[in-house]
Amino acid sequence: MLNRVHLNGLRAVETVARLGSLAAAAAELNVSVSAVSQQVKRTEKQLGQALFERTPGGLVPTEFGAAFTARLSAGFRELAQAVALADEANDCTLVVSVAPAFASKWLLPRLSRHFARHPNVLLRIDASAKVADLDRSDIDIAIRLGDGKWPGDRAELLLAQEVFPVCAPSIAARLHSIGDLAQTCAITDERAMFSWDSWFEAAGVEPVTFQTGARFTDPMLCLESAIAGHGVMLAWQLLSADALADGRLVAPFGIRAESGLGYWLVTSATKSESRKVRDFKAWIREEIEATVAQFRALDSAA
Repeated sequence: MLNRVHLNGLRAVETVARLGSLAAAAAELNVSVSAVSQQVKRTEKQLGQALFERTPGGLVPTEFGAAFTARLSAGFRELAQAVALADEANDCTLVVSVAPAFASKWLLPRLSRHFARHPNVLLRIDASAKVADLDRSDIDIAIRLGDGKWPGDRAELLLAQEVFPVCAPSIAARLHSIGDLAQTCAITDERAMFSWDSWFEAAGVEPVTFQTGARFTDPMLCLESAIAGHGVMLAWQLLSADALADGRLVAPFGIRAESGLGYWLVTSATKSESRKVRDFKAWIREEIEATVAQFRALDSAA
């Protein structure tokens, strides 16, 4: 039965019955009066029943029409409530786009504090190395590594990225000077956006030639290789923070170099920011400040 009656026609019938005139229905539906009239006539033909009496004062529901439109009104209220459920779910879900390494090594261990502060917000982490299109997706905010220049997006610097060597304590014990790096293996991230040259320049020394070490296409694997004692890795704050804090890794020289890159909070420039996005920004900045303070403490201890 429903397959032979067009939903737009049913909506027009219900609106006319509820508001009492074609003109009022046309205004609510944002169509012309003639379009509403045609929809009503088409629906009556499809049903094989007259829904309204045409009187000098306008359309008056027939006995059948009154019963029929009462059911329609109840049905459309149910549909509206169903759509509202979806809107409510969207309002309570925050979708964050972030690279897997950032998500795994820094963000994930701290999310319980966001859950505790904002228990009504459901977080969905879209972990991907691809740059998400914030205008054509459900992503609310992205955390990106780069120079902050993404056309069409709004970017706010979260943390400038510094790079420095890290290794297992057993290897650090053998590194008495930067020259000793020549006796170790370099763990290489083949997709890294920086090189050892910038660190040697910051240290004020000529680059050394490492022993041949493992190469990976994922910084998380590089980090795990360093923790396992396979060599020295050029790491950065948010990737290595927790491993340095708990002693699995050591930064043997206490020298950090600016990479020219940073982590940025990125949102669409065409969309207004919701409360959940603003709250997430405030929360993650607090967490970043705590991590930076942790690094200061490590520097002081060194």
